[in-house]
Amino acid sequence: MMDSTTKTTTAKAKMDATQAFRATAENGSVQAKEAFEKMSAATAEATALINNSCSTAVKGAQDYNAKVIEFANANTEAAFAFAQKLFGVKSPSDFIQMSTEHSRKQIETLTEQTRELAALAQKATLASAEPLKTGVTKTFGQATWT
Repeated sequence: MMDSTTKTTTAKAKMDATQAFRATAENGSVQAKEAFEKMSAATAEATALINNSCSTAVKGAQDYNAKVIEFANANTEAAFAFAQKLFGVKSPSDFIQMSTEHSRKQIETLTEQTRELAALAQKATLASAEPLKTGVTKTFGQATWT
């Protein structure tokens, strides 16, 4: 049979263990809540960055498409101008000379147009990717795990 001192000591030990368990559980809950809040903020920031990046990409695509249409229009006008010149050809040698000159000019034009489109595509890609890369690195770099 247990005496009263032993009962008191056992009851106190149970009470201490219960309080320690409760404190640990509360501390774990607070840490989980803090981690969740940090990740929620980081996710919201990342979402905003992605939306911004997509807007930038759409703008870049619109600029690229506008340039393609501009080039198509210029090339069509050059083709019609060449066709009109061909109606005035009086000899086979004039035809060959005009054709050679037109072909040379068109190759130069197409080469320059290709350079411009490549530069525009690169600019649009970098403009949309860099803020996303920087922002995501910053956002998730701030979310520390404790």
